[in-house]
Amino acid sequence: MTDRPLTLMAVHAHPDDEATGTGGILARYAAEGIRTVLVTCTDGGCGDGPGGVKPGDPGHDPAAVASMRRQELKASCDVLKVSDLEMLDYADSGMMGWPSNDAPGSFWQTPVAEGAARLAELMRHYRPDVVVTYDENGFYGHPDHIQAHRITMAALEMTTLTPKVYWTTMPHSTMQRFAEAMREFHGDMPEPDPAEAAAMAEIGLPDHEITTWVDTTAFSGQKFDALAAHASQGENIFFLKMGKERFGELMGMETYVRVKDTTGAAVPENDLFAGLR
Repeated sequence: MTDRPLTLMAVHAHPDDEATGTGGILARYAAEGIRTVLVTCTDGGCGDGPGGVKPGDPGHDPAAVASMRRQELKASCDVLKVSDLEMLDYADSGMMGWPSNDAPGSFWQTPVAEGAARLAELMRHYRPDVVVTYDENGFYGHPDHIQAHRITMAALEMTTLTPKVYWTTMPHSTMQRFAEAMREFHGDMPEPDPAEAAAMAEIGLPDHEITTWVDTTAFSGQKFDALAAHASQGENIFFLKMGKERFGELMGMETYVRVKDTTGAAVPENDLFAGLR
């Protein structure tokens, strides 16, 4: 036995991803006395600037955006009671196909081994019992999410650690509820074209393939407030438009696929730390 606290490490791509994908578990496990470590890989410089100015438009300053988003990230971490924030500070690569994908120093252009070595050093320091990141497609195909997945899995191979490892996902039933909510809040929203609809259908997993369902309903208010801390990106955060109560109804359950485990805990499970306590 050891007096070292149980530790959760979440590896995310950008400021605000921590709230969208894992805000519930970060708040819940912090409240349970578990050490929560957030690693954010990029500086978020391809986000919206003041006044909603978009990347590539006149007046968009990636360095200024990154500085602003760093402060928002710290505020979000305060809301979620995150124990430790680590920023790798790679340049945001932007959406797939953007010119910023090819920029020297962007996360997408960083050799996986380099990013993994830095992350492995953090893993050796914090010795996480649970690691959470994205799947091979970064959930929805964002290059920085894909790269975060790659460096996380490579970093684990560089260490002797054997944490439980999870990938974030969404059950198809919840994706359907999200689609209905978007139509509810955007009555004039056009139907997606067939290609877009097909791509959306590939996101997430059938409900029966979800291994881990963590009820974070009691912490959905914190999750909402953490998202709201990223005020500069509010135009892009659909969930903020629905208000706290509706948000809690839709976002109270966080779901994962367990991909590495040495505990033998049965699945489906309702706790990332099943078999560890």
